[in-house]
Amino acid sequence: MRRMIMIVLCVTGCGTLPGQLETASGAANVSSASGDVQRPVARSDGVVATEASVSGTPEVSVGTLGRTIASLGNPGEPGLWLKTPLVSAERKARVSNPATGQAVEVTLIPIEGPRTAGSRMSLAAMQALGAPLGDLVEVDVFGF
Repeated sequence: MRRMIMIVLCVTGCGTLPGQLETASGAANVSSASGDVQRPVARSDGVVATEASVSGTPEVSVGTLGRTIASLGNPGEPGLWLKTPLVSAERKARVSNPATGQAVEVTLIPIEGPRTAGSRMSLAAMQALGAPLGDLVEVDVFGF
């Protein structure tokens, strides 16, 4: 199980670096860091993902923030939390486990990485969702 987690963590680190845009051919182009303004982007599934602007204003979005694969975070760190690249600022959210149908309110803590990278969940949150502690768990994240 540890090998599987390590493989997933290594693979999730692969991808486009921040400040790069991927072209249709798969090559990465570096975008100019100065003067870039991030705007809300409508995704194909109808959800609007709002990103932080150049002025540093944190994102504000309600509804589905996304689906992520979560592993057990530091079991010695208390509380109900999810460390995830789905957010750029700490905030409250609801996380649900589609496999069990259970949901729990957690604090989202931002971590570096692409939105598709994996997340780390607290021991208490994993238990509240009825998730096996040694497994990778697919969870849905909802902002409010």
